[in-house]
Amino acid sequence: MTPDIRYVKNGGVAIAYQVVGDGPSDLVFVPDYTSNLVYGWEHRYWRDFYERLAQSFRLIVYDKRGTGLSDHGGQFPSLETQMDDLRAVVAAAGSSAAVLLGAYDGCSMAALYAATFPERTRALVLFQPRARAEVTDELREWLVELRDRWGTIDFHHEQLAAICPTLAQTQEACDWFVNDRRVGATPAVAYALNLAWVQTDLREVFPAIRVPTLVFHRGARGHADALDVAARIVGARTTRLAGDDWWGIFLSPELADEVEQFLAGHEPPEVSEGVLATLLFTDIVGSTSRTAELGDQRWRELLERHHALVRRELARFRGEERDTAGDGFFATFDGPARAIRCAQVVTQRVRDLGLEIRAGLHTGECELHDGKVAGIAVSIGARVAAEASAGEVLVTSTVKDLVAGSGLAFEPRGEHELKGVPGLWPIYAVREG
Repeated sequence: MTPDIRYVKNGGVAIAYQVVGDGPSDLVFVPDYTSNLVYGWEHRYWRDFYERLAQSFRLIVYDKRGTGLSDHGGQFPSLETQMDDLRAVVAAAGSSAAVLLGAYDGCSMAALYAATFPERTRALVLFQPRARAEVTDELREWLVELRDRWGTIDFHHEQLAAICPTLAQTQEACDWFVNDRRVGATPAVAYALNLAWVQTDLREVFPAIRVPTLVFHRGARGHADALDVAARIVGARTTRLAGDDWWGIFLSPELADEVEQFLAGHEPPEVSEGVLATLLFTDIVGSTSRTAELGDQRWRELLERHHALVRRELARFRGEERDTAGDGFFATFDGPARAIRCAQVVTQRVRDLGLEIRAGLHTGECELHDGKVAGIAVSIGARVAAEASAGEVLVTSTVKDLVAGSGLAFEPRGEHELKGVPGLWPIYAVREG
């Protein structure tokens, strides 16, 4: 029998989830780009896997936005939106700190969540992760083929043979896989989520993870990527599972035992002072000349209106004010897309006050001490803002790569030397509109 389906709403979008088992630790399974909570329990592949996890953990499973039983929400979900959905599911399930088990492209969001919310993450477990994809002509052609042939028997039989030869040997498994893909995602959703996965670069995210991390890999195809990811995460452990198939996490029943043993060797982590955050710096352009033009009293009144406007938008986009130096703001966000949209809105609305601002954003690891934010990421964000022209919002490549699928567009502004920061930094301007 299928466990009861529950729903939690995030921004008006209903996300389907289930809670199974009563183990001592919560474990959230973050699936790849297709899943269906009902269909998964109807066949032994996923059912046996879920039941084994539920023997050891209080298992939380869900369908991502736009897949399976969950609402679409009118737009394809970015990593940030998926992270917000997961946070809503975990809260609705009554979990304060869970083990995150991510598989394939689900590793990206699980890693971003763990880096952003270490206090809510007991441990991170990744199955077949990668830091970034090598975008080749062959990969681009495959994405187009996926979009055009999704749901057809021939396409999914070919796909299964390539990623999981063990299952491809039987007609029963082939037929199951075709329908698993069909009920998991529509062609447009499957294409959008795969495209976002290809465009996402997590190389700057993995070093910010400060929770116990276990990286699984199986077969030759995932070996190099898994080792590369583990090398970027402080203290991460790697384990090779039996078998040669790249896909089919449920073909590794020993995974649950490995996770149990891993957790037994790690005490719940202390609250980390290091988190991944998006930093926003703004500055009024030409403030000195405006002060001379208006006089001190009128300038102070205008500045108060400016500050009130910025604070109102920070609250709206879940930003946290960290410092206000003169006529500029320094704020942090737990999501880069929200930070960009906040900067865009502020940039547009201060024009009604007769002002122009410049803004810069960077996503990186920060140290929190008594409400103060420190670290090289702060310097990078400030330097990027200094490069912006009036009315311009500039971001680093890290920010751009983390908002794939959000609908935001960028224009390259070349590579820049940032004072006090080693190397050359590619900078991008956010397109208006």
